[in-house]
Amino acid sequence: NILYSTRIRVHMLSSTVLSFIGNILVLVTAIRRATKLKPPELLSVNLAVTDLGAAVTMYPLAIASAFNHGWLGGDATCLYYGLMGFFFGVASMMTLTVMSVVRFIISLSLQSPKEKISKGRIQLLIMGTWVCALLWAVFPLLGWGKYGPEPFGTSCTLAWSEMKENGFSFVITMFLINLLIPATIIVGCYSGLALKLHAAYKSINNSNQIPNILKMHRKLLIIAVLISMGFIGCWTPYAAVSLWSVFRSSESIPPEVSVLPCLFAKSSTVYNPLVYYLFSKTFKREVRQLKWTCGRSKASNEPDSNHTVENANHAPCDGQRQNIPTVNQSPRMQTEAEIKVYTMECL
Repeated sequence: NILYSTRIRVHMLSSTVLSFIGNILVLVTAIRRATKLKPPELLSVNLAVTDLGAAVTMYPLAIASAFNHGWLGGDATCLYYGLMGFFFGVASMMTLTVMSVVRFIISLSLQSPKEKISKGRIQLLIMGTWVCALLWAVFPLLGWGKYGPEPFGTSCTLAWSEMKENGFSFVITMFLINLLIPATIIVGCYSGLALKLHAAYKSINNSNQIPNILKMHRKLLIIAVLISMGFIGCWTPYAAVSLWSVFRSSESIPPEVSVLPCLFAKSSTVYNPLVYYLFSKTFKREVRQLKWTCGRSKASNEPDSNHTVENANHAPCDGQRQNIPTVNQSPRMQTEAEIKVYTMECL
């Protein structure tokens, strides 16, 4: 079907372009704020790296194969494609799991501004996600599991239909460790965080007196839940079709149908930057400043009164209170200004 094939190509091409641009923006804005990033933000950066890695290493080959009406390359490229897909997929899932646990630990004292997890520990956790992803990606090369072409013939993945006997233990273990258990942890952590936030809000009689740090945790919870639900939601149909291929004959699913969950899963790398842009004032402001910088010459660095006020409003979320110049402000007003700066939300 020419029309169907064209739609697949358009979807793959648009997913690649949007994923590349969006995640590059996330990384560029993170680099611009490198010294001001809070520890949990490193996990968002790592998630952007996994999404960008998948888009760069896999999608161009899939697009070329779609235009070729068949897999472009031999067994070596198929092995490479399947390995990269599994590697970055596991890395993303593990990152989301670690992110949920870290957010829950931070929520143990919702109204405390102190960091409970250092950057060093976050970096160790990130390293652990990559080691875990690498181990699982290598297992099929060592004989536990197998990579092979997809039924529709334009991409490669784990050879689900060929693992009904020898690779059955790999399939069950992989689904438990890389999907079911992480998804359970994510749901449990964010449910616990939501209950804590609900209890904290309920204990405050006047809505005008809600601490800014509680509002920050609420915004971060919304962002994290949307990202996690999006990733799990995109990959669940693919997981269901894959399990069906293991327990039933893969021939019972037409190639035209089996390609849809695969395309849906590949779109998981696109929406994270969109979520950041819609719900994070920090990311939105950084992107707009980046566009402004690209559209005009660099502005003068001479400070003035307006510049001082803007810096106070755009203070970094680096876990350090900023000295805010004030004129004829009461101590209470100064304290509120410091809290506002301190609790500005970050990704």
